[in-house]
Amino acid sequence: MPKTVAEAYEIDHVTGTNNWTLAIEKEMRKIRELDYFEKWNKGTSKALRSGKAKMPGYEEIGCHMVFDIKMDGKFTRKARYVANGNETEPPTAQTYASVVSRDSVRIALLYAALNDLEVLSCDVTNAYLNADCREKILVQAGPEFGEDEGLVMIIKKAL
Repeated sequence: MPKTVAEAYEIDHVTGTNNWTLAIEKEMRKIRELDYFEKWNKGTSKALRSGKAKMPGYEEIGCHMVFDIKMDGKFTRKARYVANGNETEPPTAQTYASVVSRDSVRIALLYAALNDLEVLSCDVTNAYLNADCREKILVQAGPEFGEDEGLVMIIKKAL
């Protein structure tokens, strides 16, 4: 199981497959479609750290990919982009990220009831990406960002 994006790409290279690459691309495609980040075009993370560029009030956090293999018979590779929560201070204010709106659930259940459908379960992917991020947070784009690697990305939605 890879621990980093570089390890995932190396595994694909050595095995002659593209399973991990496809999983990373799928996760990053979802993040782009949901307008997760805003690219900061005034410098790199390196320029910020050296003091050549300034972003007052913003805090830089680390992020990384978490990898897993789904035991679905096809051994589907999964990649999730997450914040390094283990490296950040616990929040001093109460934080809340809505997962799904109550109205959305009610409409879905109403539709099922009107059409005599059974509701057995529900799977919401990337649910937290719907919550706006009120804090001023930025990350340095890693290799999973492709040509944007090394750029500063401002987080617009909760991780």
